[in-house]
Amino acid sequence: MTMAAGVLATPLITEAEAKLPAAEKTIVTRAITRGPGIKVVSPDPSAEKIASPFQLKIAFEPRGGAKIDTSTVKLTYLKTPNIELLDRVKGGLTESGIDMSKAEVPEGQHQIRVSIQDSEGRQTSAILKLNVVR
Repeated sequence: MTMAAGVLATPLITEAEAKLPAAEKTIVTRAITRGPGIKVVSPDPSAEKIASPFQLKIAFEPRGGAKIDTSTVKLTYLKTPNIELLDRVKGGLTESGIDMSKAEVPEGQHQIRVSIQDSEGRQTSAILKLNVVR
């Protein structure tokens, strides 16, 4: 953990995990879905590069009166083997999303799959792409 503006930064991805081989490129997304929405609020999804630590904020958007089933949330670092990161953000996990104030990630390019399911059993996944610089 490092200090950043007086607040401890929590490792989201470790140096050792970042050095693992990238996952196979078999990421499949479905077309139109009635499942819940996943919106990356922070870091800015349009930013080409981000500095670590950063605020990780992901909003879950339920649809059709359904509720987000937080027991089904997965946050997977796409490496070989895949690494489940949910335990590292559990303190900031709610039905409305994930909020981690100081996520520490090593320099490099990283892909994280966010998967959620609603009370109607509809599932949605999104890929968060991070290009971290020091």
